[in-house]
Amino acid sequence: MTPQHNAVLPTALKTPAIQKLANKRVVLASASPRRKEILQTLGLAPEVVPSTFAENLPFSSFEDIHEYPVSTATQKAVEVYQRLLTDAPDDPPDLVIGADTVVFTHALPSTTIEMETGVRQELLEKPSSKQDNMRMLMDLNGSVCEVVTGVSLVYPILSAPGYEIKSIDERTLVFFGDNPDHVLKAYVDSEEGLDRAGGFAAQGRGNLLIRKIDGDFYNVMGFPGASFFKLLDILVEEEEDFLAI
Repeated sequence: MTPQHNAVLPTALKTPAIQKLANKRVVLASASPRRKEILQTLGLAPEVVPSTFAENLPFSSFEDIHEYPVSTATQKAVEVYQRLLTDAPDDPPDLVIGADTVVFTHALPSTTIEMETGVRQELLEKPSSKQDNMRMLMDLNGSVCEVVTGVSLVYPILSAPGYEIKSIDERTLVFFGDNPDHVLKAYVDSEEGLDRAGGFAAQGRGNLLIRKIDGDFYNVMGFPGASFFKLLDILVEEEEDFLAI
C-alpha cells in the first residue's frame, strides 16, 4: 500500500500553491533544524531526508559567486530525489527542496562590489577555531556582509530526465555595529558562532552584534520563506503539470 503524505499544516495560508501541496510527498533535503522550523512556522512540515552530497564544488570556478549556493542546493535536491526514486519507485517524491546558505564578505549596499572596485567578495566558511571566529568578527565589525541562500526545487515531469529543476537565490545584507573588543570576545567565548558560516547566528546572541538587516531575516537564518512560496505560486500559475504527475 502506498503511504499517505500531507506536509501541509492546518496553520498554512490557503493559497493555490499550498493547496497544490496537499497530500503530496514533500521532502526537505537538509538536516538543518532552522530550515525545518522556518517551514513549519509558515505552515509546511516536509519529510526530512538529508542529502549526502559532499558540498565540495570549487568556489573559484563560479564567475558569478551568487551561483555557488544555487548549484550546491541543486546538487543536494537532485541527489535526494534520485535516491528516493530508486529506493521507493512506487512512492516517489512530488517535491524535493534543496537549500544552501553562504556568507560573503563586505558587500556594498548595491551588491556590485566587484564591478565598482574590482575586488571579489570572499566566502566566509565556518570558523576553524575561536581565534578564527574572532578574526572573522573583527573583520565584519562596523562593516557589512551579504548572506545568500540558494533554493532549488526538484519535481517530476514526463520528459527526460524525468524531473525538472527550478532555482532562486535570495540576498540579504547584514550590517554590524561598532562593537568593542570585549563584546566580540564574549560572543566568541559563547561558542555560538563556531558552527555557523560567517561565525555568527543572527537569530541568537549574535543579534547583539548587528545594527540592522536589509532583506529577509529568515534568509539569514537559512531559508527565504517568502521567496520560496512566491516561486511555488509562479510554478502553479505558469506550469499546468506542476505537481500533477
